[in-house]
Amino acid sequence: MRLSDFDYDLPDHFIAQTPLEPRDSSKLMVINRADKTIQHRIFREITDYLNPGDVLVMNNTRVIPARIAGFRADTGGKLEVLLLRQLDETTWRVLIGGKQAKIGMIIGFPKTDITAEVLEATEDEAERVIRFSQPVNDLLVEIGDTPLPPYIHTRLDDAERYQTVYSRHDGSAAAPTAGLHFTPELLLKLRDKGVIFAYCTLHVGLDTFQPVKVDNIVDHKIHAEEAMLTAENAEIINKAKLAGGRIIAVGTTTTRTLETAGILSAGGDPSNPAALGDVCPWKPVVAFRADTQLYIYPSYKWRVVDAMITNFHLPKSSLLMMISAFAGRELVFEAYETAKRENYRFFSFGDAMLIL
Repeated sequence: MRLSDFDYDLPDHFIAQTPLEPRDSSKLMVINRADKTIQHRIFREITDYLNPGDVLVMNNTRVIPARIAGFRADTGGKLEVLLLRQLDETTWRVLIGGKQAKIGMIIGFPKTDITAEVLEATEDEAERVIRFSQPVNDLLVEIGDTPLPPYIHTRLDDAERYQTVYSRHDGSAAAPTAGLHFTPELLLKLRDKGVIFAYCTLHVGLDTFQPVKVDNIVDHKIHAEEAMLTAENAEIINKAKLAGGRIIAVGTTTTRTLETAGILSAGGDPSNPAALGDVCPWKPVVAFRADTQLYIYPSYKWRVVDAMITNFHLPKSSLLMMISAFAGRELVFEAYETAKRENYRFFSFGDAMLIL
């Protein structure tokens, strides 16, 4: 498939600039893959579609204040550092905006004596590895800001609104936005109905906002992201699946984590899932903690996920390719055109989709 197969027109007024209140008042488009139907609901009505014994799997990563204003120590020129991933106590992989950041350059930060040195460049022209003069984890709340996506231009007054209510583990440069629709009350209602909860962790990196740039989508190289599924949560998922429950992934990051666990269970390599061929359509997931470079696009053989909750994604993005692999490209693009006619809100603060 070509990159142009995953392009669509979206006027700017469809891009949600602010989150709705309450969280679960967003629209919910329900897509049934079996009969190709599309329904329009409100997100809190998702309880009508989840059954006792189903497992709702959520990514409990937490967004850090990863956007830091800085300046070149030699010239005073302004620049911005976006923390992508911590490598050790003081070393981070980052994205630097501003004048070209050469190896050896020293970066200063306003109202602090902290500095950082650029150690190396990566394959991406804007990415660098830097070393801070001291650990900054505990200082990010003071010197950093919430790294909202570049298509959001409205200031977010409450940073917690870009966190899921179940976020626990610091490490993401972006929120797993499908989970932003859940409220504590909705989760309690699902629990009381008999829906089982499980959690994974995938720290969301740069690829969330990066469009695919190669014409042949098979040639796209996805960034590695740190992911984890504990033995306790793997056991919850496996027991429920064997008892007849469905595995419902909240978001594309959860989907990548679960499918990685299924590929590892089958003895495969997540960076080359096609090498497994048409193995058993479901494998027990295994606990793991590792980087994943799993790239899901049409022709992917699904092993774990039965249903998916997701937002509406950017044109030409790997996330759009993933849901096209899950629901079929034609049905997904029909749904997107329907969403525009029905004035759905798109992207991170937008409305949701449940794919059954």
